[in-house]
This record gives sequence, structure tokens and C-alpha cells, in this order.
Amino acid sequence: MNIGSIFNQLAPPACLVCGATTRAPVCAGCLSDLPWHSSPHCPVCATPTPQGQVCGACLKRPPAFDRTVAALVYRFPVDRLIPALKYHGRLAIAPALASCMTPALARAPRPDVIVPMPLHPARLAQRGYNHAAEIARVLARTLGIGLDFGCCRRIRDTPPQQALKLDARRRNVRGAFSCDPAVAGLHIALLDDVMTSGTSLDELAATLKRAGAREVSNWAVARALPPGG
Repeated sequence: MNIGSIFNQLAPPACLVCGATTRAPVCAGCLSDLPWHSSPHCPVCATPTPQGQVCGACLKRPPAFDRTVAALVYRFPVDRLIPALKYHGRLAIAPALASCMTPALARAPRPDVIVPMPLHPARLAQRGYNHAAEIARVLARTLGIGLDFGCCRRIRDTPPQQALKLDARRRNVRGAFSCDPAVAGLHIALLDDVMTSGTSLDELAATLKRAGAREVSNWAVARALPPGG
């Protein structure tokens, strides 16, 4: 018997949501109750639309990215799991979130490479890890797609976006990224934990397009929806 088996007998794996004993990171009951983003939504930004058509905002101001795939809606318990991974070092949550994304990506166009949303070096040094990279690492291995940590960099340590209005968010991330010419001609999938306004992803996608990327997809674990969405 190996050490892992002995540990599991002493402390059986528990569901990350309800704490029940389970072999999977999330038990079957909690998995079925997760807020899956399954209602009709805009294929570009993943906000709800009546018949799954492109939303008015994307028609009026097309973003630099080509599409968005979001597995979950950012509400309970997802709004507890992601901050626990992001700010409290609960790295065991990353594989669970990656596994939630797999079915949502079943029909998505396959990219050439997955690029996790980069952290500024100061933020990475402070936190010790990039939570998006931890999710991307598992997803890339599961899907058999290449992973690139170095082609995109955050060159400005921008303040958090949460408290800012939309125009201020756009100004906040303007010029925040740099991308290598090696992305030229590639379809890039940007992996992030939560897509709220999409301004950071849009700025990074625009930077990738200027560097020559052919196509940019957003892969978000969860989509934050407007009130009533």
C-alpha cells in the first residue's frame, strides 16, 4: 500500500463544495447543482441573449476576441471556489474547475495553444502562483493542447478592476500587455477564471492580434452575468 492510499484512508477525499466523502473533487450531487452556463447566450461574449444571437454590445463595438466559452455562471458555490483558489492557495480546486470546462469545450474550435491570463511579476511574486495557469495546466494535459506561459506578459501592474466602471476598466488595462511575434498565424485560447466585463481579455486579445495572432478564443471558467442575467 502506497503513502497516498494510507493518507486517503486516514483522511478520505472530501467534496470541495459540501465536504462529503467522495472520490471526485466535487461529488455527483454538487456537480449536477453547479450553476452551468447553459442558457442561450451571445457566442462572442457569453452574455445571455434570447435565442443565442450576437448581443447588441458586440454588434455595436466588436471586441478583439472572436468567441467566448464559459462553463459556469459566477454565483454560489463558484463564487466561493474561485476566490479560494485565487487568494488562499487552495490549488486542489484548479483540477476541479478544469474538469468543469471540459464538456463546455467539446464543440469549441481547437486552438493551437492555450495561454493563461498573465499576472504582473510583482503580483506573481506576492501570490506565489498564477491561478489561471494552474487551471490551464490541467486543461492542456486533458485536451492534448500546447500550453504557453511566456508568449504574453503583463507589463503594467494595474489596480483591480472590480470597483471600476466600464470606461475606467478599459483605461485601466490599456497597454497592460505585451505579446511575442511568435504568436503570428496562431489560434490562441486565453484561459481566465472569471469573465466580468471582458475588458482585460479584450485588451490582451487586441495585443495578440497586433502581434499577428490569427484568432483568439476566450475560455473562462465562469461568466459573471448582469443583474437578471
